[in-house]
Amino acid sequence: MRHRRGARVLLLDDEGRLLLARGHDTDQPERSWWFTVGGGIEPGESDRDAAVREVLEETGLRLDPADLQGPVWTRSAIFDFYRERCRQDEVFYLARITGTQAAVPLTREGWTEIEHDVVDEMRWWTLPELRQVTIEVFPASLPDLLEPLLDGWDGQTRHLGEATE
Repeated sequence: MRHRRGARVLLLDDEGRLLLARGHDTDQPERSWWFTVGGGIEPGESDRDAAVREVLEETGLRLDPADLQGPVWTRSAIFDFYRERCRQDEVFYLARITGTQAAVPLTREGWTEIEHDVVDEMRWWTLPELRQVTIEVFPASLPDLLEPLLDGWDGQTRHLGEATE
């Protein structure tokens, strides 16, 4: 099984909306799901630097590592993707964009070829909207996990456990 480490970002705008991507696997184009911004940590790269890089590549938004709070969560997930069984150990950071930064349009300029193949859209979600989503959302129970963070992070990193997706 392929193993990698990942850094993900709970990116909130000044209205408290969360940015998620919707994607699918090429082997199962009929199945899609929503997930947080982020991806693999490169060799020699810190978790924070990977999170900032992934936000820039996937959205065009520039963050400073100091903009990140956390990690607020950790988890391990086993999933099939791109015809491969993977285990990813993830850290999740919280970041808020405000003012002019929140007005910057999202871009796909930094997307990899695989991301162009499997990422269908990006969208900002309010918590009530997110609770109404009918397809899978990762991590599981994201609205309930996110709600306590909307007013600020308490400084504790919570482990979400292991998931098979």
